[in-house]
Amino acid sequence: MKRVAVVTGASGGMGRAITKSLIRDGFFVVGLDVKPQGDSFEPHHYSHITLNLTKADEVDATFSEIDSRFGGVDALVNNAGSCFMSDFPEIPADEFELQMAVNFSSAFYCSQAAVKSMLKRDGFKKIVNISSNGAYNFDVFDPPHYRASKAAMDTLTKDLARRYAKEGICCNSIAPAMTETPLFDLLTEETLNKAISNMPQGKPMQPSQIADWVAFLISPAGDVVSGNVIIINQGRDVR
Repeated sequence: MKRVAVVTGASGGMGRAITKSLIRDGFFVVGLDVKPQGDSFEPHHYSHITLNLTKADEVDATFSEIDSRFGGVDALVNNAGSCFMSDFPEIPADEFELQMAVNFSSAFYCSQAAVKSMLKRDGFKKIVNISSNGAYNFDVFDPPHYRASKAAMDTLTKDLARRYAKEGICCNSIAPAMTETPLFDLLTEETLNKAISNMPQGKPMQPSQIADWVAFLISPAGDVVSGNVIIINQGRDVR
């Protein structure tokens, strides 16, 4: 039976890299995004569904469609996210609510729907949440509503890991530091250069490097790994 992975934010730089790595490992990938399909993947490896991931009813309908068309879900990567740059205390209420919706609510809704499908599948199932080093490192520039949204995601990770361990659902977070994605465009040149200069290797990480960690956790090697927040930052926080 073909293994099915769902990747949210599939049209972005990180989403495309994750999709490529999972296709390489033999998964059929269903990409979910508010944007149309990015890279052109072969239809026998990939299907794209456009929806608003912050709307619970759209998410539920989409996972019902995935169950009907592809037989269920074996892996979910909650990658969709953004970073809004207003700073405290001048963060508008609508920006705060949107930040939490895009980064956390989307992961919550997709996890709810995916777990229902995973419970019908045999073997180990995997959820990988793409968090951020900004949830823990307070030397970096991230605004507080962004940090809070990612920290909430990591708490969800730990809850699901404990809650569904006996059912063979492993849930982990990956918390990368500076990774070269379109989110770089949101930063001023001064902020970006300062952040990159603080990376021990003097350069940002690449989406393909994070994607390889996702693929590792979803592989059989990840069957005994659950409830972890894996911080990837080139050793930047070592003191």
